Amino acid sequence: MHAQDFASPTVSALRTDLALALRAAAHHGLAEGVCNHFSIELPDGSGRFLLNPRGLMWSEVQADDIVLIDAQGQVLAGRHAVEPTAMFIHAAIHRIAGKACVLHTHMPYATALTLTRARALDTRLSQNAMRFHGRVAADAQYNGLALDLREGERIANAMQGADIVFLGNHGVVVCAERMDYAYDDLYYLERACMVEVLARQSGLPLEPVDEALAANVAAQTRGEQLQAELFFKALGRKL
Repeated sequence: MHAQDFASPTVSALRTDLALALRAAAHHGLAEGVCNHFSIELPDGSGRFLLNPRGLMWSEVQADDIVLIDAQGQVLAGRHAVEPTAMFIHAAIHRIAGKACVLHTHMPYATALTLTRARALDTRLSQNAMRFHGRVAADAQYNGLALDLREGERIANAMQGADIVFLGNHGVVVCAERMDYAYDDLYYLERACMVEVLARQSGLPLEPVDEALAANVAAQTRGEQLQAELFFKALGRKL
């Protein structure tokens, strides 16, 4: 990719959205050191995607810091290096799951639930959890750091078409077709996990709703995505 293409209006807008999502995640306490990654695929079918670079905290990432890589992990544009596990996980999920945006975090409450026998949140509990009903997969097979493409492919296949996968003993991956939708899901996923953890800590019996009601709430939320767009715009104004 030539420098003028990397600076094209389309790619520049994607870099801006990606950088904003990273700063928002830091603002909301979803980051962990200089680890974890967000990516967004270019809409040209080339398999190339934008990724946050190695060594920068999410709170400091700006559009000019974003790196473009190909499916083999080769840096095509950008002034920073990339971290190997990011390339292996994100490249495989973009290619196999076919999602434009891939957000991987070790955010605390969602990760806490990956340590339980259930491995994931109960999507029949809080209203925030119900928005994810029928959209979540759990991968209980933790294999250590993803240092080769095979592990990334295994994770991508474990998603089985789901938008969200809880990685046992590890963290979560949230996928969507647009960055504003992906970030909205990421934020509310952690909120849903937080209230479930708090409710379980109370020791009181939990009262999930029935499957039909949870499915209906999920459909209602998917039909009202203007909220996600407005939330992301508000984050842009604030951050």
